[in-house]
Amino acid sequence: MEKPTETASIPDASRDTRPPLPPLPPSIGSRDPGGSGGLWSRNFRYFFVARTVALFGDGMIPVALTAGLLGAGRPASSVGFALAAWMGPLAVFVLFGGVLADRFTPRRMMIIADVLRLVGASVLAVTFTLGNPPLWAVYVLSSVAGVGAALFQPGVASTVPRVSTDAQRANAVLRVAEALMTMAGPAFAGVLVGLASAGAVYVANAATFAVSGACLFLMRLAPAPHDDAIRGTFAAELVDGWREFRARSWLWGVIAVWTVYGFAVLGPILPLTAVLVTQAHGSGAYGMLMAVNGAGSVVGGLMALRLRPSHPLAAGAIALPLVAVSLVVLALGMPLPVLAAGQLLAGAAAAFWLVMWSTTVQTHVPPEALNRLHAYDVAGSLLMVAAGRALAGPVAEAVGAPELLVAAAVVNMGVVAVLLVARPIRQLKRMGIG
Repeated sequence: MEKPTETASIPDASRDTRPPLPPLPPSIGSRDPGGSGGLWSRNFRYFFVARTVALFGDGMIPVALTAGLLGAGRPASSVGFALAAWMGPLAVFVLFGGVLADRFTPRRMMIIADVLRLVGASVLAVTFTLGNPPLWAVYVLSSVAGVGAALFQPGVASTVPRVSTDAQRANAVLRVAEALMTMAGPAFAGVLVGLASAGAVYVANAATFAVSGACLFLMRLAPAPHDDAIRGTFAAELVDGWREFRARSWLWGVIAVWTVYGFAVLGPILPLTAVLVTQAHGSGAYGMLMAVNGAGSVVGGLMALRLRPSHPLAAGAIALPLVAVSLVVLALGMPLPVLAAGQLLAGAAAAFWLVMWSTTVQTHVPPEALNRLHAYDVAGSLLMVAAGRALAGPVAEAVGAPELLVAAAVVNMGVVAVLLVARPIRQLKRMGIG
């Protein structure tokens, strides 16, 4: 993968060999196919509910695993292994999920994914309710959920422009919902564990996937021109996706930079924040800061609903220095109100960038390649963030957590500089602007 600091090696955007295709025709059920008023079409409402309840369910999983395994007398390490059993298959199989979504349509693959996750969560609900499940069963069923997530995630990118005529507004609304569900899911699971058991949490988790699958089944999408295209072999589809990826300098330029960002900034920030805040202010303060971060994500999503910059990637990059602010105030050991302000700014900046990035990819990449290219993005991000999280502890012990946070802030600003200096990224215009 290219080094993000080598901005001169990123060719001009005008040299991309595959220009973007015009947007897909509006999906069936759109009340206002010609304007932004059609956001809440029938299909988008179903998709919104499907994504919202599924994200709510995903937020329950860490709480359910932790309560269930520790409550059964299992060691704390078993929780980490169970979560790794979920994330590992997600990172490995998401590329295959992208190819399958292109071959069999994203909607079908997302429904299959929800069925897999429904089965896995239902079995876990039974095993935790009946008593002490064997660890191998928990790991296997967690892996099933990870495979389901890998089949589901690639189709999200290509479904958004098919259920809404305004991709940016749709992404902003989904980002706000994701932020709210990220806060609500763990909170609901914690209450349910206190009132009932981990098994009850998995019952609720299974119900969310049932609702998601039903909503996706009820969607009625207009056929896309590439749905019935003649496909090559599975390997050929993967290779073709790689060619599409390399053909767009702005795309691989951002993702190359983002691998460094994920490893050096996004990876360490969560474990270091958890440790430093908990040690200095207690676990309750850490939970409060995560809630504030989620509130910031809501603010960032609402900003993305209103602002329509002509150069979305440049606008998103300009917001990212606010993440460095949260890293520096944490490294300096500032009072809790200052830390909360930093988390609010970081959440808003990250959400605004993600909406700009998602919308750009969905509107500039040909629909027939979108699922595979999104899968490359997700796979790279997951692997690098996971590596950053794994190494954060040992590196912090060697050089100090505050020093590592300052280094992450420096990398953050370096990434912003690269994004703004690289001409294909900085000058890429919002679709529809000449």
